[in-house]
Amino acid sequence: MTSSENSVAFAYRPPNREELAKLRLLLSTFQDGTGMLAVPDGSTLPGWRDFERAVALTFGGVASENKSIMDVRLPDLSRTGVFFGISCKMRRELNRTRRVGRVTIELSNAASTFWKRLGADGITTDNYRDHAGQVGNSIINLVREWHTAASIESGGNIDLARSCYLTLMWNPDGEYQLHQFGIHLPNPSRIRWYCPEITRAGISRPGNHIRGDDGDGTVIEWYGQSGGQLKFYPAVRDARWKSDVFRLEPLPDDTPHGLVSKAESYYPHLWPQ
Repeated sequence: MTSSENSVAFAYRPPNREELAKLRLLLSTFQDGTGMLAVPDGSTLPGWRDFERAVALTFGGVASENKSIMDVRLPDLSRTGVFFGISCKMRRELNRTRRVGRVTIELSNAASTFWKRLGADGITTDNYRDHAGQVGNSIINLVREWHTAASIESGGNIDLARSCYLTLMWNPDGEYQLHQFGIHLPNPSRIRWYCPEITRAGISRPGNHIRGDDGDGTVIEWYGQSGGQLKFYPAVRDARWKSDVFRLEPLPDDTPHGLVSKAESYYPHLWPQ
């Protein structure tokens, strides 16, 4: 089977119109009380786990449902046992994306793992600000090692070259947009690493994170002393593909929603008891 015949979305081609329509409707179902995000009116919205499951169902993949480096695996139609990995990321940052031209991806919050690697190099919470470049290089290279360990070149089952990040950015106005980026992170040696100064009440002090700029703005941040989040901000212009902005489909007015309504409909004889 040639690559042109291998019709796996994201690996060989953008998702088509029918697939995007299916994904939108699947995401819309999570408004019925089953979504991860609670809304003040009693309804819900899809959350990050819902996004992963919807992507897996739409594109014929398998959701990892764990801390795997790839959240969804799509089977390669031409190679048995080989998969294309999708790292799904969802953030309420669509407005920021429009403002700065960058997507927000939280890569990892494995603080203890990062500090273990840094500690082996003599980096501690007391001196990491003075070694921002070394910290940035170590952390990015560690993430690269995680990816490499899962690759077919290292005995794993993931084709890294055709794997990707798939982000779902949204805003409080109910707008959603998908972006696809390559799985490979920027070369850390080409990033300017530093610890930013934080000013409050006219007093400046060193921040609690390391920042990396790529010449056009901030591309990486690591919050080593406040949650351990490693954040990646790829430029929208570097996306392999992006969707149009869309909205979830409203639930039918004539259908009861919410967990109680679902329990009543599933178990009409047991629920009254």
